[in-house]
Amino acid sequence: MSTTDREAPATWLSQDAHDRLQAELNELIAGRPVIAAEINARREEGDLRENGGYHAAREEQGKQEGRIRYLQELLRTASVGEAPTADSVAPGTVVTIHFDDDEEDKETFLLGSREIAATTDLTVYSPESALGKAILGTRAGQTVTYTAPSGADIKVTVVGFEPFAG
Repeated sequence: MSTTDREAPATWLSQDAHDRLQAELNELIAGRPVIAAEINARREEGDLRENGGYHAAREEQGKQEGRIRYLQELLRTASVGEAPTADSVAPGTVVTIHFDDDEEDKETFLLGSREIAATTDLTVYSPESALGKAILGTRAGQTVTYTAPSGADIKVTVVGFEPFAG
């Protein structure tokens, strides 16, 4: 098995986030006939090469279908429910770190899907982000260095972590 064949860790969603995304998916699916009718109405206006309304409706349909496919896959593969308990940093944990040996420069955030961000006031970092990848599997007291998108190397120490309570 090559490294590209490895499965990414399952996305963890709270029940609230799952329900909100399921409602969005249902609404998008229910809206399919509306956008199809809009495309038909614009198509009947004549010359399609210069019909901005037709092209805008087709573009909107493409965006909606992409979001439908994304939500279907996310909801199909997500772990839903209480945040998992773990003995190391994992998706669904609230993590506190400090930067560069400065114990006063702390940040607390949720390591999880951006889809859960609407259900919490915490900052949410994806497990796929540079910081997320660096701290996955670490324990309290461990220090790791990661490369930020700016190219700077940043050293962080995991102070503690706990399951997300909602």
